[in-house]
Formats: sequence, structure tokens, C-alpha cells
Amino acid sequence: MSGFGLAGPPPAAQVPGWAHLRTGKVRDLYTNESGEILLVASDRISAFDWVLPTTIPDKGAILTQLSLFWFELLEDIIGNHIISDDVPVAVSDRAVIVKPLKMFEIECVARGYLTGSGLKEYQADKKVCGIQLPDGLVDGSQLPTPIFTPATKAAIGDHDINIDFNSAAAIVGKDHAESLREYTLKLYATAAEFASSRGIILADTKFEFGLDDSGEITLGDEALTPDSSRFWDATNPGASFDKQFVRDYLTSSGWDKKSPPPELPAEIIEKTAQRYHQAYYTITGSKF
Repeated sequence: MSGFGLAGPPPAAQVPGWAHLRTGKVRDLYTNESGEILLVASDRISAFDWVLPTTIPDKGAILTQLSLFWFELLEDIIGNHIISDDVPVAVSDRAVIVKPLKMFEIECVARGYLTGSGLKEYQADKKVCGIQLPDGLVDGSQLPTPIFTPATKAAIGDHDINIDFNSAAAIVGKDHAESLREYTLKLYATAAEFASSRGIILADTKFEFGLDDSGEITLGDEALTPDSSRFWDATNPGASFDKQFVRDYLTSSGWDKKSPPPELPAEIIEKTAQRYHQAYYTITGSKF
């Protein structure tokens, strides 16, 4: 069953001068005659591999602008796919023009703290993606050192699956897997240090990479947003600035995670939007 629910993906908006390529969980992709990609972040929100029927105001624009902030901050480590943020008025603030990449078919996750799917794996055999961890860790424990925990890229409606390094190497090649691990951990370390200076713990985050026309590994998709990361308030244990709030609500709602998800109540929408705005402000120092 599609993660968009029974109705399938929403129709993509028309953007003059750009032809629609495909629709993902959150983003819509377009192309032009030059082969460039227009990457548009919608206000859709996904959880548990489903796209929810309710949107979050300003979410797409915040994802785009926060990614631009991080791309610039991290560009000394690795180049990114950004060409321009001079986009059509119809998608201003929520879109960027990027170069096409041959994307690697793995998601590159760095974890500095134990939670989420990593916690479930650890509870089974004290390992995460094949990496042995010490005894006695609990939800929220800081790991002795950040770890690289790749995952498969699932089609919409399917589940991403955590894999070990050797499985990742079998998908992308050993040399590329080693490079992706190195970039992922270096990006995480730099971002985590910066986030800490802003009072945020970067618990974990996901990066996606591809090869550009010259064969260079390039950072693509989004970077260090509330969708792709867990941002914890360093001064208020248990508080976060990410979509974990929505996951927690859905878990408590009684939804079985197998049938199309319910609408979010107005209060949950408002509080989720507040978390996205707070993440942007805390990290960048500017109000959105």
C-alpha cells in the first residue's frame, strides 16, 4: 500500500518553465531544458513511512532555508548540489535550483546518541548496524563516539532498513562506502559542535550523497533539518525541535501504522509548526 494513502500522491503544482519529474514524500522535483532540477519542499509531513493528510504551515520554506544555512556552513568539508535560490515566485523561499546527481542508494546516518531504531537494535543484541556498543545504555545515552549507521532507501510506503557497513559497501562499492562514512561522520561532528554552541544536542542526522557530472561525491537533498535530524534542547531534557513530536502523538493516538494515518488536530499542527520555527531560530539566530 502506498505511503500516501489510498488516494496516492498529491498532484504537483504547475511551475512555468519547469516540467514535473516526480513527487516524493515531502519534495516535488521539476526539470528545465538545461537539465537543472527545481527542488520544491512542500508543507507535507511524513511519519512511520506514511505521508500524513495534514500539512504544517511554513514547513517547506523552513526546510529549504535551513538546508541552505547548513550547506554554506559545511561547504569546506564537501560540495553540495545548490546552483541557485533564485526560483520562480510561485515557489519562492521553499525551492532551490540544483544540479542533477547520481544518488547513492543508501541513506547515510550518523548517531551520537542512542534512540529510535538504533535503540531497538541495541536492546536486541547490544549492536547498532553491526557496531558493538557498551552495556548499560538507555534511551538518550550519548555514545562513546559517533557511529555511521547506513540504511536502505525505501520506496514510498515501504520501510527503510538499517544495514551494516558491509551491506552498504555491497550496494555502493567499498571505496564509496568508506568515503561516505568519512564524510557523514565529519559533517556530523562539525554540525554537532555548532549546534552545541546554540544550545542544541544533535542526537542523530541523515545525509544523502550523489555523484556529480565529474564523478565527485556531492551532498544533496536536505541537510540537518527537523525532518532529517533529532534536535534536542540541551537545557530542557526531553524537549526537541523536530518531528518526533508528531511521531509521539501518532503513537499515542491508537493508529496502527498500517492503514492511512489520521488527520492531525489543530493543536498538534500548531505545536509542530512552533518546533520547526524554534529550530530555525535557535540554529540560525534569525526568526523565520
